[in-house]
Amino acid sequence: MRELFAAHGSLIFSLCLSALRHRQDAEDAAQQVFVRAWRFRESYDPAKPPGAWLTGIARRVITDTFHARQRNQRSAEVSGAAFLHAAPDQPIETVVDQVTVHQAISELGPPQDEILRMAYGQDLPVRTISERLSMPVGTVKSHMHRGLARLRRTLEVTHD
Repeated sequence: MRELFAAHGSLIFSLCLSALRHRQDAEDAAQQVFVRAWRFRESYDPAKPPGAWLTGIARRVITDTFHARQRNQRSAEVSGAAFLHAAPDQPIETVVDQVTVHQAISELGPPQDEILRMAYGQDLPVRTISERLSMPVGTVKSHMHRGLARLRRTLEVTHD
């Protein structure tokens, strides 16, 4: 795996960066490519070049990232609709806070936004999130930590 990464890591990162246009998303996607390659290593056909196999995995990871972005966009639109249709007895400050937090989470981008929604919105344990997203538990925890730190900084700036 080390040799595979050394030989193709730059190519995979470049593909991810050119498609996603966001450095951290590209780093996360490139990591996902090699995690998936390791997990599904038995699917590799030695008769074919490893770069082509990794590129195929990268295409799927990039597609998954775009789909997550679309889900986040729809979710942001729903939160805007929730603001417009808030219960009349609900304090406006509460609704504004909910929309602000939702928007801040959406701005994190994949996979941090999805992980935080699963962890805090759906109350899922880290192991379940790890299984659903096909990510190592440590990676999920890292994304949660970084996402919460970014969320904290965003909300601190918003409320100053």
